[in-house]
Amino acid sequence: MSDSVLYDLDDRGVATVTLNRPEKHNAFDDEIIAELTQLFKRIGEDKSVRAMVLKANGPSFCAGADASWMKRMADYSFDENVADAKKLANMLWHLNTMPKPTIARVQGATYGGAVGLVACCDMAVASKLSKFCLSEVRLGLIPATISPYVIAAIGERVARRYFMTAEVFSARRARRLGLVSETVTEEELDSTIDDLLSNILRNGPQAVAAAKQLIFDVENQPCEEEVIEKTCLRIATVRVSEEGQEGLSAFLEKRKPNWRKD
Repeated sequence: MSDSVLYDLDDRGVATVTLNRPEKHNAFDDEIIAELTQLFKRIGEDKSVRAMVLKANGPSFCAGADASWMKRMADYSFDENVADAKKLANMLWHLNTMPKPTIARVQGATYGGAVGLVACCDMAVASKLSKFCLSEVRLGLIPATISPYVIAAIGERVARRYFMTAEVFSARRARRLGLVSETVTEEELDSTIDDLLSNILRNGPQAVAAAKQLIFDVENQPCEEEVIEKTCLRIATVRVSEEGQEGLSAFLEKRKPNWRKD
């Protein structure tokens, strides 16, 4: 792993992935995309990880694509551009579907593809002074690979505006749109995230993963017989699982379940 992406796992089971190119406003290129892809896969498969925080060093969260990388892409053939785009899409997919709770810690500029990183996380806590922009059309491009996640976060109608205007919008607006969960002072970022983590770590890790997958499986599905049947099977499976039995027993016996370390 290069110094551009840092990784840490604490004794609570909280993994922290840090973008570490402050001099470039944490802009990413193909090498960083490859590193993030491997890290997100590793975190998703690591049973000792209970949650992940995605953060960045320096004044900006991420300025999107690195200018040098974009310059190289300008000389790529069509097929090379497709292959390159698939690598970014693959990284975003692994982040979005990671079977662990994910939290983005956002400060400063969050532009272009960085908005996709935020949208792929389950929660995002942003500094009140942070700024967001879907800036691709200013360069004659489109926010294609991030679009499924951004539209899921802010909705089609709002996406129509910001995809086409490339306006800069505030953290307060980002919260109203659903892109971020909380807006706080920069001094409150870490304590707010710790509060979220404390709540997450009280919960059954397998249940948390199953609850996240449940959202993917039932969203936009009509509540008809097939969905009702599947959700009944899901809860029955969880109830008879080892973790489900432990959680119910702990509740009835008025004790902490075995996954709690506090």
